[in-house]
Amino acid sequence: MHLIRCATVAVADLNAACERYETYLDYHVCEQGVVPRSLTARWAADASAGAPYAVLQPASGRAVFLRFVEQTPHPRYAPLRTFGWNALELCVRDVASVAERLQASPFEIIGPPQSIPGLDAILPMQVRGPDQEIVYLTEIRDDLPEFRLPRADSLIDSLFILVMGCRDLDKSRDWLAQYLRLDVGRERMIIPYRMISEAYGLPLDTEHVIATLAHDRDVFLEVDQYPQAATSRDAHPDALPPGISIGSFVHPEFDAIVAECEPFLLGRPQKIDSCVYDGRASITLRSPDGMLFEIVDAC
Repeated sequence: MHLIRCATVAVADLNAACERYETYLDYHVCEQGVVPRSLTARWAADASAGAPYAVLQPASGRAVFLRFVEQTPHPRYAPLRTFGWNALELCVRDVASVAERLQASPFEIIGPPQSIPGLDAILPMQVRGPDQEIVYLTEIRDDLPEFRLPRADSLIDSLFILVMGCRDLDKSRDWLAQYLRLDVGRERMIIPYRMISEAYGLPLDTEHVIATLAHDRDVFLEVDQYPQAATSRDAHPDALPPGISIGSFVHPEFDAIVAECEPFLLGRPQKIDSCVYDGRASITLRSPDGMLFEIVDAC
């Protein structure tokens, strides 16, 4: 089964964010309202209770969502400079067509379509949105030997990987494998990573270490080792982290995760009325690097 379910992004203006994703990325709003206190209590973000939110779905209709929550931007937040969720990766049918569409859009192209050495199966590009969210748009040309990769059913399709920046790649990877019962994909890859280098003022050919994690050959997490200049992410008191705030995943071993992750739990399992959860119980974990993981019961 595919585990990735939703990414939650803090946005300054909910209506404007929805309009951008509808106009340029072909997403549509499938749910909206205000965030209930029962949910923000599990996010350790009581200041976000009552905030307007919207859930968006790709044109393909896949049940993998983006959720926007309106809140005041944090003055010290800068993308790719802090530990946490740092990028959304969407699969696309034709990355050249997507790049052409986004030329005159509010999304700034920070990485034009370019292949990655040793990864000929994919052709990605990268953009930065007005809410400082980083979005990878990736054309998938083939499977990798150890992974299944999704194929886009619309020009711009669903979220299929969430990218996290961490203090210690090995420790983060081991935590994910132990507590979320994930498989280590490609243990370590050393590649030139232009966006990270630019964010830290490093030469563009600087090599960075990344790894991937998967479940049943479905790769859906990228773990990036960040430079020493990276810091923890500041947030407004009792509010969601700025930028990409939460990663949500459906998991078939929900009960085991609840039992084993007590030190990382923010509240007890609860059912929330939203398409993100589809009537099923969920929990929120805070990782050692401060990232919020929502785990939704698969049953």
